[in-house]
Amino acid sequence: MRNAVRVAMLALALLAACTTVPEKPAPAMPTETRFEATAWPDLPGWQQDALADAWPALQASCRTTRLAAAWNAFCLEAARVTVTDTGAQRQLMESRLRPWRVASISGDARHRVRADTGMITGYYEPLLNGSRRRAGVFQTPLYAVPQDMLTLDLAEAYPSLAGTRVRGKLQGRRVVPYPDRAQLADGRLLAGQELLWVDSAVDAFFLQIQGSGRVRLDDGSTVRLAYADVNGRPYRAIGRYLVDKGEMTVEQATAPALREWLASHPERQQEVFNHNPSVVFFREEALPDASVGPRGALGVPLTPGRSIAVDPGLLPLGAPMFLSTTHPVSNAPLQRLVVAQDTGGAIRGAPRADLFWGWGADAAEGAGRMRAQGSMWVLWPSGEAPSASRPPPN
Repeated sequence: MRNAVRVAMLALALLAACTTVPEKPAPAMPTETRFEATAWPDLPGWQQDALADAWPALQASCRTTRLAAAWNAFCLEAARVTVTDTGAQRQLMESRLRPWRVASISGDARHRVRADTGMITGYYEPLLNGSRRRAGVFQTPLYAVPQDMLTLDLAEAYPSLAGTRVRGKLQGRRVVPYPDRAQLADGRLLAGQELLWVDSAVDAFFLQIQGSGRVRLDDGSTVRLAYADVNGRPYRAIGRYLVDKGEMTVEQATAPALREWLASHPERQQEVFNHNPSVVFFREEALPDASVGPRGALGVPLTPGRSIAVDPGLLPLGAPMFLSTTHPVSNAPLQRLVVAQDTGGAIRGAPRADLFWGWGADAAEGAGRMRAQGSMWVLWPSGEAPSASRPPPN
């Protein structure tokens, strides 16, 4: 029986692999990520940054178990520094930590290419309008994790696949991949799993891209929907689809432009949605304090403007970092202390980060427009060299 289970798991893994072949060859990822020791004066805007805005996020990281033992001394002292004492914060960081610039090296032995900058994007927590029952304008469902979806961890049978999880369902005595977005679109396969109903299919789609959000209900209350699981299908960007169809250029394919196009072409919305076969399922959480952000992969609430998502296979989750890029709205320099507290399916490589903008209309605009090159420094205990965190399971 155990061998049969392993065979089924392997078959499912192979099936899943077949569904995740990209439509076009992916560009080669950097073959190496380097951390190069620098000095505090090398950080542009370091002296001008309001560190107090990031201090609660840094203290929250210190309270987790993800940071290495080398952080113990710093975290003990950081806990005693008040949030408003910027001078003490700067002095502690400069005396206990050292900045390391993040760079990537790609190519082969004959032709090595170095990159000191990478893509910096943004994300936010959307606010939707919804109801607990289907009525009136509330016609688009948001789903809980389906009861018939299986999640298989392949590490026990295949240690080399540690961290890989495959989603599927039983079909007779076979395990097959879980249905994709097009197969789930009419709702019949997910009947009974509706958490809430919202008034916009476009908002519901973008909520899945962001991973969590708030829903203002028709009874006046507001709840949070947090990421619970995914159907295991590959994520495909609808912006690329519309570019390939000649509907817009790469430069035009921002989140606001995508929303505008979808609003102008309601008859094609489902066609475009179906290009992305990945479906996110949610769990409902109470929202006792509207000023607290959603929890990221680190397990702590995200801080607007100060929490970032990174690739945990290359950058240390939980660590403070310094970011230098360009503000998407004002075009002014955006240079600040941030903390790696989240991950994301599209966040791969280093230097690379996704800046959390918070919630509301301003956050949506900033996150939707943010797409710029930026530099990153990992701030690490003196006398130690930074290392990546262990990637969480998919």
